[in-house]
Amino acid sequence: MFKNFKMSKRFLASSLCLVMALSLATGAVLDSRPASVVAAQPAATSKAEVTEKTPKYIFMFIGDGMAAVQVNSAQIYGGTNKHNQMALDKMNFQDFEAVGYQTTQDATSFAPDSASTATSLSSGFKTWSGTIGLKPVGSKSGNKPENVEGTIPKTIAERLKAEKGMKIGIISTVTINHATPAAYYAHVASRNDYYDIALQMANSGFDFFGGGTISQPTGKDKDQKDAYDVMKEKGYKIAKTKEDILALNSQSGKAYAVTPVTQDSGAMPYAIDNKDGDLTLADFVKKGIDVLDNDKGFFMMAESGKIDWAGHANDAKANIGDVIAFEEAIQVAIDFAAKHPEETLIIVTGDHETGGMTIGQATTGYDTAFHILESQKISYVAFDALINKMKADNPSLKFDDVMPVITENFGLVNKTKNDISRPGEPSYMTLELSDREVAKLKKAFMETMKDKPTDSEENDLLYGGYNPLSVTLTHILNNKAGIGWTSYSHTGVPVPVYATGASAELFNGAYENTAVYDKLVKATNLN
Repeated sequence: MFKNFKMSKRFLASSLCLVMALSLATGAVLDSRPASVVAAQPAATSKAEVTEKTPKYIFMFIGDGMAAVQVNSAQIYGGTNKHNQMALDKMNFQDFEAVGYQTTQDATSFAPDSASTATSLSSGFKTWSGTIGLKPVGSKSGNKPENVEGTIPKTIAERLKAEKGMKIGIISTVTINHATPAAYYAHVASRNDYYDIALQMANSGFDFFGGGTISQPTGKDKDQKDAYDVMKEKGYKIAKTKEDILALNSQSGKAYAVTPVTQDSGAMPYAIDNKDGDLTLADFVKKGIDVLDNDKGFFMMAESGKIDWAGHANDAKANIGDVIAFEEAIQVAIDFAAKHPEETLIIVTGDHETGGMTIGQATTGYDTAFHILESQKISYVAFDALINKMKADNPSLKFDDVMPVITENFGLVNKTKNDISRPGEPSYMTLELSDREVAKLKKAFMETMKDKPTDSEENDLLYGGYNPLSVTLTHILNNKAGIGWTSYSHTGVPVPVYATGASAELFNGAYENTAVYDKLVKATNLN
C-alpha cells in the first residue's frame, strides 16, 4: 500500500507539472496547496486589507533545534531516494503563504541556548544564554540578568492574557518547566531554577499546560512543597491518565495534562519509541483546543522539544521522527484554521539549530542513502536502556554478545554478504560494517562497559558525554546515509519561519528572532 501511495504521489506531481505549464501558457493561476491549508487562509485581495485582520486564534509552533536542514532531512526521508527518481516529500507548513528567515544569536553568543532564544521569541529582546525572561540590565555584576525591577517585561502570552482576555495554552514534549515553555510564563536568571519556574507556572494563571512532567517538583534537594500540589491550590486540575486527559474540555477550568508515559527525565517518548495508544504532541494540541476555545480567542505555544535532544545526541532517525510528529501536530491547527479561516494565525519556526546536522559528509561525498535509516528501530535513549540492562545482567558481556542486538535495532551487520548492497550502490553505504567501523564500535563498547568512561579530550569529541556505543552506532548509520554532525551543542545558523492566516504576511522576510515578538504585537494590535 505504501509503495502504491508513493507511486500515486509521483503521478500526481507529474500531472501538476503539466497543469502548471498549461496554466502559465494561458495566464491562469494555479494554487497547488492542500485544500485544508487554502481554506485556512484569508483571501489576499490587498496587502493593506490582510494586514488589518487581527487573529483571534494564534498557534505558535516551535521545533526546538529545528532549522532548515532538519526539515529537509524529514523531506528526504519521506521522499524518494532512488537515482533518477529523487523527490522530496512535502511538509504541510511549507505550503504556508509566508516564509521568513530569523537569525538566532543572543546577548552572549552566536551559538545560543534555548532559554535566551525562546525569550527573544516570546518577549522581543536579547538576553544571556541560560536566562529566561529577564533583560541584561540593572545588575550589580556587570550586565548579567537579575530578577530586579525594570528587567522583567511581559511575554506575548502574558500580554494577550492581561490585555486581550485571551486564554493561554503551553505545550511541550519535554518537561513543562524546561527552557522553551518556561520562556512564555517565567522570569529567572538561570534556566536551571526549575522549582522557581514551576512556582511561576502555577502563578501564571494560564489556562492549559500539556505534555511533559514538572522537573524537580520538590526542588533540587527534594525538600520543597510539591509543585503539583501548588498547581492544585492555584485551581489547576491535574490530569495524569489518558482517560482523564481525553475527558478535558472547555468546562474543565484551568488544567495541566501530564503525559502518562515518560522517557528520559520526565519527557514524552521519542516518536520512534511510541507504542500504540501513546499520546502524541498532536493529541495534546487537540486537547488544548478543546480546553482553550472561547469567545475571546486563545494563544497556544506548542514545542517539539526532543528534536533538540536528538540533535544533541546526533541521532538522525529520532530527530526526523520527531519532526514528522511535529508536522502531525501542526496539521491539527491547520484543520482548526479551516473552520476559522479569517481568524486564525499559525506560525511555525525553531529557536536555533542543534548538532550542526548536514546532508552530505566526508565518507559519502555526493551520495545520499536515507533509506538506510529505516533499519533503526529505536532511539539512542531506548538503546541505552537496553545495553545498560544487558550490562547489569552480565558484567562480563562481550562485544559478540551485543552484535545481534545491534543488528536487530540498527540493521548493521558484522560480516561480508554480497547480497546486502543494492545494485549500483557504493559499498560504504550498505549496512555491512567495514573493518574501520567495527574497530570504532569495539572501542566504544569497551568504554561503555567501564564503570566510568575515560575522561579525555578524545572521548569528549568522540562521544560528547553520551553512551559511547549508542552514539557511535548512530554516527555510523548516519554517515552511511550521508548525514554528518559537527557538534553536540547548538549552532548559530538561521532558522526558517512559516506563517499562514490572519496577518501572516508580517512574517515574510529576513529579520532577528526578536522581531517575531514584534510582529505578533503588531498582528494582535497590542500597544
